[in-house]
Formats: sequence, C-alpha cells, structure tokens
Amino acid sequence: MCTYQTIKVALDGAAKGANGWFTLTDGAVYVDHPFHACHEHTVNIDFTNPGDGPSARVAVELTEEGALALVAAIQEALAAAPPGLASVRASARVSAGTADAGTG
Repeated sequence: MCTYQTIKVALDGAAKGANGWFTLTDGAVYVDHPFHACHEHTVNIDFTNPGDGPSARVAVELTEEGALALVAAIQEALAAAPPGLASVRASARVSAGTADAGTG
C-alpha cells in the first residue's frame, strides 16, 4: 500500500551524482514501490538540486529496517561529535577564520 505522502525538507550540503558533485538543496522522503530494489515497498530518499536539472539527483531505496538503522547511525554520529560541529554556524566560523585552533 502506497501512502502517497512525500515529506520534503530543505537541505544544505553536497552530493555526488552521475555527473560528479553538486550543491544539495532539497530532500524528499516517501514510502512507495521502488524502481530498482527487490522489495514490494521501500523508504525512498531523493537528494536533489532542482535548479541544476535532473542530473543533480541521488536516489536511495531502503528497507524500513535500513532506513531506521540509518536514522540511528546519523543520531549516533551527531551525539558523538561536539555540539554544533557540523552546523552551518561552525562552517561560517571556519570560512571567516574565527574557529578555535585545534577544533577540527
């Protein structure tokens, strides 16, 4: 059974597609029939930059168990790092040359 619900999120990052790296601006998550995975339904995640056209897209099809494991791994990785290390604020400090020495 398809849910026909797509959860969209604004993203700030980069992804590597068929034509190389591109700026990542959008994400979409939905449960539907996969195009390639050998399962009846999967959790599908699209990482895109619509402004760069259809080549700026990376699609992922995961089982429910795989998707939940990925969520847990992301949470574990963030919990193990100093708070804010991967935030846009930390990136702005590094770009401006104001980051503390020795913090990565």
